Amino acid sequence: MFTRNFSNRGFKTRSSGRSAFKRGGSSSRFGGSRKKNSGEYINPALFINKAVITEEVEHFVPEHNFQDFNVDLTVKKAIASKGYITPTPIQDRAITHILSGSDVVGVANTGTGKTAAFLIPLINKVILNRREMVLIVVPTRELALQIEDELHGFTKGMRIFSVCCVGGASMGRQISQLRNQYNFIIGTPGRLKDHIEHGFIRLANFRTIVLDEADRMLDMGFINDMRFIMAGMPKERQTLFFSATISRDIDNLIYEFLRQPIRISVKTRDTAKNVEQDVIRTDGKDKVEVLHDLLSKKTEFCKVLIFGRTKHGVERLSQILERRGFKSGSIHGNKNQSQRQKALDLFKNNYIQILVATDVAARGLDIADVSHVINYDLPATYHDYIHRIGRTGRADKRGKALTFLE
Repeated sequence: MFTRNFSNRGFKTRSSGRSAFKRGGSSSRFGGSRKKNSGEYINPALFINKAVITEEVEHFVPEHNFQDFNVDLTVKKAIASKGYITPTPIQDRAITHILSGSDVVGVANTGTGKTAAFLIPLINKVILNRREMVLIVVPTRELALQIEDELHGFTKGMRIFSVCCVGGASMGRQISQLRNQYNFIIGTPGRLKDHIEHGFIRLANFRTIVLDEADRMLDMGFINDMRFIMAGMPKERQTLFFSATISRDIDNLIYEFLRQPIRISVKTRDTAKNVEQDVIRTDGKDKVEVLHDLLSKKTEFCKVLIFGRTKHGVERLSQILERRGFKSGSIHGNKNQSQRQKALDLFKNNYIQILVATDVAARGLDIADVSHVINYDLPATYHDYIHRIGRTGRADKRGKALTFLE
């Protein structure tokens, strides 16, 4: 855990090479885990972490309480009303630097409170200057909506308004909202680009931009849209860049987009210590039957997120589970925004036990108390695996991740 100010534009980090994660390679003693139609091979040993979990883990001692931060009294009251007292590591390290106007790169595992880490100082920035406008760019609709919800939770009664610009939602409604007063725009790269090109968003008016989950935006092919947006931003700006992983490509983006960034890393390992990982070998049995038996016999499977590879496969599996008596829903790219949000709300509020999802649809989801993540289909990459299992074991709670091996 460290904070460091780099004197050059950007900085270089050695990419994390993993001998267990490579292209090609021979099968291991765990059996074949090579994904069909993919050149990537993930050693199944990476799916297992059954070490005894104890409470005696490294204890983080924050330098601040929330009331110590140099923010407006209304912001402090909003923080207190949400019951926040002690900052998480990323909040403790990042908020002061964001308040000072520095460009910041935040590297942290999922579920570490990074949304509040940038929202709190940016809300304060708006309170100090009501003409301040902030653009937050995220990879998925679900994450954009979650950030907007958290923003609303902090800004009740402050007359700070936002517009959420995401695909799959009404373009006309967004255009109407963009004509009204706002300080924050939260959106996905493609839809933001559409509004910019049509003149509904004027990037010259924004002096602050947040690129959240930048690694995933890169993975999802948004690099050209990101460059388009950044090219239209004023040269004098504050750029905040958050990523769960750092690769050579991410380093290049940091060098390209940020100026003398302060890097704050609270990421000590790829997977959370409190996520127990294991594999389920089907040994030629029907996968649906194995999953059915697993969910039926284990009482601790109270809130389960299941990942499938394709939209059709995810929908089919959800329907099969429903026919077998499980309370199940699904989110994937073939569902419109209202359908996806309904399924998410049912899952969040415990009306359904199981949510079956594709990687893209579930990116960035912050759902409390997910007991299990099940990789029904293998992830395409090890990074995808890390993002999947990061949906459980959040906020210091324990979780389990199970990966099916055929």
